[in-house]
Amino acid sequence: MSIDIPTAEDFAELTQHRHAASVSLYAASSGADDARAPIGRNPEQVQLALRAAARDAVGRLPDTVPAEDRERIMAEVAALEEDRGFWSTPARSVAVFVSPGGLRAFRLLNHLRDHASVGDRFDTGPLIRSTTFAHSGFVLALTKGSVRLLALEADDSCHEIELPDLPEDLGLELEVADNEGRMDRQRADGAQRPKAQRRDYCSRVQDSVLRRINGSAHPLVLAASPDLEPAYREVNTYRRLVDESLGVNPASMSLRDLAARGREVLDRHYAAQLAAWRERFGTQRAHGRASAKLHEIAKAATAGQVDVLLFDLAAEREGTIDEFGEVTVADEPSAETYGLADEVAARVLRTGGTVKAVRSGDLPDGARIAATFRSPA
Repeated sequence: MSIDIPTAEDFAELTQHRHAASVSLYAASSGADDARAPIGRNPEQVQLALRAAARDAVGRLPDTVPAEDRERIMAEVAALEEDRGFWSTPARSVAVFVSPGGLRAFRLLNHLRDHASVGDRFDTGPLIRSTTFAHSGFVLALTKGSVRLLALEADDSCHEIELPDLPEDLGLELEVADNEGRMDRQRADGAQRPKAQRRDYCSRVQDSVLRRINGSAHPLVLAASPDLEPAYREVNTYRRLVDESLGVNPASMSLRDLAARGREVLDRHYAAQLAAWRERFGTQRAHGRASAKLHEIAKAATAGQVDVLLFDLAAEREGTIDEFGEVTVADEPSAETYGLADEVAARVLRTGGTVKAVRSGDLPDGARIAATFRSPA
C-alpha cells in the first residue's frame, strides 16, 4: 500500500521528538492540467519542491546548529528522493519530518498546502488536522462495468483515487454469470450462483479499495447499483462504511454529482454524530467531566484524562504548554511557539484519546475547543 496512515504510535514518536534542528516539510502535487493529480504521475515536480523547501528550511536553522547537522538533514532528504518505491504512489501530498537523527515521511491522500517550518520540535499540526478532519470522506461508485473511488477533502474539493490493481474486464464475468450467457432474458430459477458471483465481484473491489483507505479515520459512502449494494454490504469489513447510501445507480453520474450527493450523506452522518456528542458533552460538563476552556483541557490532556477532543480546524492561537499542562499564549508566532490546539491534540493522541478537527459551528457554545474527560477534572 502506497498511502501512509499515521498511527497513534507515529504521532507519539513525532510529537515527543526534540532537537534544535527539527525540520517539517509538506509538499503537494500540482499542475496546470490537474492540481489533484497523484504524485506518482510526476514525482519529479514534488521532489524539486521538497528539495527547495528543505534547503530554505536549513538556511533558517539557528546559527548554533553545526554544519554537519545541516548536511545530514539534506542528505536524508536526498536519500528520500532516490527511493523510487516511495514516489510510486496515488498520494496527493507528502509530509516529511527530518532532523540529524533521521527522517520520517508520510504519503497522504489529502491535498495539503506547501509548508516548511523549523524549530526544536516537528510541526505535526497539518498532519493531525488532515487526518482527523470530521468532514472528509470517501465515495465508492460501484456498478458491473465501473468502479470509481472518490476522496472528498477538507476544502470541499474532490479527486478520484486510482484503483490500478482492478482488471479492466472485471465486470465481464459477472455480466455473463447474471445472464448465464443469455443477454436477452433474465434468470428465473432463483439459483444462487449469480449471488455468489456478485459477492466475489464485490470482494475483489473491496480488496482494492482497502489497499487505498484501510486505516483511515474517514467514512465511506456507498453508491451502488441495486443488485450490488446488498452484496457489497455483505462482504464489507471497513468499519466506517456509512449506513446511508446514495440510493441511486451511479452509472451515469459525473464525479461532481457523486461528490455533491456524497457530501450530503456525509453531512447528515456527521451532524448526527456531532449532535449526539454535544448532548453528551452538556451532560458530562454538568458533572465536571467536560470543558470548553483551553487551560482546563490542556491540563487534562497532559494527565491523559481526555477521552474525546474536538477543536476548530481554523484555530490559529500559538504559544507553549509546559509539562504540567500550563498554557502560555504568545503575542505572535515564533520558532519557539506552536499551535496550542495542535499541541493539545497531540497529547490526546499520545494517551489514546480521540481527536476530531471540526468546523467552528460544530463546537458547543461558540467555543474553539471542547473535550470530554475520562474522570472528573
